[in-house]
Amino acid sequence: MAGQRNQFRIIGGQWRGRKLGFFPAPGLRPTPDRVRETLFNWLAPVIQGARVLDLFAGSGALGLEAASRGAARVTLVDSHPRAVSQLQQNVRLLQAEQVQVCQSDVLRYLTRPAEACELVFLDPPYQSGVLEACFERLETGGWLTPDARIYFEHDSHEPAPSLPANWQLQRDKQSGQVAYLLARRVPPA
Repeated sequence: MAGQRNQFRIIGGQWRGRKLGFFPAPGLRPTPDRVRETLFNWLAPVIQGARVLDLFAGSGALGLEAASRGAARVTLVDSHPRAVSQLQQNVRLLQAEQVQVCQSDVLRYLTRPAEACELVFLDPPYQSGVLEACFERLETGGWLTPDARIYFEHDSHEPAPSLPANWQLQRDKQSGQVAYLLARRVPPA
């Protein structure tokens, strides 16, 4: 059905089962339900009360799922004006007062004064080559709590990006073209 192609479903928490629209920008692909289910099983011990930064938010599937599952504060960042407009509409529809939407280039956003977050989602367009630059800005810019979790996706046909020295890879899986990984920041000794 054509109308359902531009929708995703919240799979857990207070908005479980809610279907939300997203703007079909080129390259935008909401994280599939099965991948989100796995991810949020990994994050179950840390999601409640977390401050979350969803970079390259696109549809907002990851950030809104986090809010539905009890994150205290979620910031959705995307550069596409129509995607941002749809995100704002979804936040109003859900009455999600803990969710803020920001229209910005992600690398530019990461140069502003930071609020340390427990959890960061990074799902940039494939082949964009920005993951390592984002990692560096997150690490040096004060965006991460000492034991923050960083989730990222990349094309499974591409090599995994290099992580900062004090990040440990905790989980990694693949589903079709999507490689998805969870790292944890380890405070310096």
